Amino acid sequence: MTHVLLVRLAAPLQSWGAASRFSHRDTHSRPTKSAVIGLCAAALGRDRTDPVDDLARLVFGVRADHPGTPVRDYHSVGAGKYPLRPRDVITDHRRAAAVAKSMDAAEGPGFGHHELAGWYGAPKKIAADPVSGTLVSGELSRTALITERWYLSDAAFVVGLQHEDEGRLEEIAHALEHPKQLLWLGRKSCPPSGTLAAGILPGTIAEAFTAKRLLPGPDGPDPSGRRPWAWIQSAPGARGASQINDQPVSFDPTLRTHATRWETRTRVTIAPTASEWDIIP
Repeated sequence: MTHVLLVRLAAPLQSWGAASRFSHRDTHSRPTKSAVIGLCAAALGRDRTDPVDDLARLVFGVRADHPGTPVRDYHSVGAGKYPLRPRDVITDHRRAAAVAKSMDAAEGPGFGHHELAGWYGAPKKIAADPVSGTLVSGELSRTALITERWYLSDAAFVVGLQHEDEGRLEEIAHALEHPKQLLWLGRKSCPPSGTLAAGILPGTIAEAFTAKRLLPGPDGPDPSGRRPWAWIQSAPGARGASQINDQPVSFDPTLRTHATRWETRTRVTIAPTASEWDIIP
């Protein structure tokens, strides 16, 4: 007999990066297994370097009750001006040499008044300076960094975590409601709202998704009888299954690793006897 822990993931904004880089941070259309397992690991108080094999063995599924609306957030970072500070010349002898003449010619106080044009922004090409040994930017002039970040607005998902050990699922459920570390939905700017752990049901993920009504949306309960999409982890090579590279292997920042797993996409028909939600929205 297997059991399924249902996890409610809802918030004004969510972001589930699948192939994000600094300049372009995307979001998947739904929560990834890697992100949800990381959420559980954080709730349990685990360090990023701790093994996650036991959590990774959980069978994973997600039901998109309210897929949300993609939102693009445009960022322009740096390339402005900021007043010269003592630390700017103490920590980098190159800056001291660059501003020496203009500082000597300046009238009145130098620090806090003398502006450095084009030196504000994220440093690039960081390396140890051969003279001082401190980490410095390889470019004194810092051009603007343009970044693009995507979110899902007003989305609500139901995640199913399946395991034979009901006690293990109860431990995770308790941790999600009493987390030892801060939780977020894919990105630190996206804290979850309301209840996360939404009960444990006997059976499989497919059965649990059928036995639970749709989550209330931004406008309240949805009486339309919609059949939401669900993605449920399946055996490798199963008929109709596709591969996705979000099986967590390690969250160690120096060796973050993911593997490929298989999942099947299906429509969920909510049973007439499906139970209502007893949650804090």
